[in-house]
Amino acid sequence: MADRVVLSHEHLLLEEIDGRRRDTEAAIDAYFSIGNPSSAQRLFGFTPDEVRAEKRALLEELRRSSSMDLFGALEAAFRIDFVQRCHRRERDDISRAFKELYNRRGRYVALEGGILAVWRQRSDVPRGLITKLVDAFKYRHWLAHGRYWNPRFQRLDYDEIYTLAETTLATFPFKEG
Repeated sequence: MADRVVLSHEHLLLEEIDGRRRDTEAAIDAYFSIGNPSSAQRLFGFTPDEVRAEKRALLEELRRSSSMDLFGALEAAFRIDFVQRCHRRERDDISRAFKELYNRRGRYVALEGGILAVWRQRSDVPRGLITKLVDAFKYRHWLAHGRYWNPRFQRLDYDEIYTLAETTLATFPFKEG
């Protein structure tokens, strides 16, 4: 494998992502609290409804950006497992299929059409979970590519994505680092 992937070990865990989101939400709450001199200048002249709307919008953007981190953690889990199965040369069905993919495409294997397709075809992971993941990654693409079109799929909120990520990490038999 001349094009061997070297893992950075900088990927985030779900708990880290959620902890940072909660800390940032608390900071936003403190910023928008009555009498905070930092926000008083910025929000001078705003009505109480406008202040609440500003806070809501900021919290929504935080949840969306935190959702992107969750998707990144999920993708990292699948890609780390893919790379490890390829490098270890294990003999189970998933590892063999991943090695074939790697031989054809190198490290540039699509998540949905490659890695998840192998899991769907060759594992006993519930198909419904894989379908939910594929659908969720459509939402991720919408977020990542600017949200400029009206999507034809269900938008997910942070809590739904977190639950899906937890379920995925508990269900898929990923190879350990």
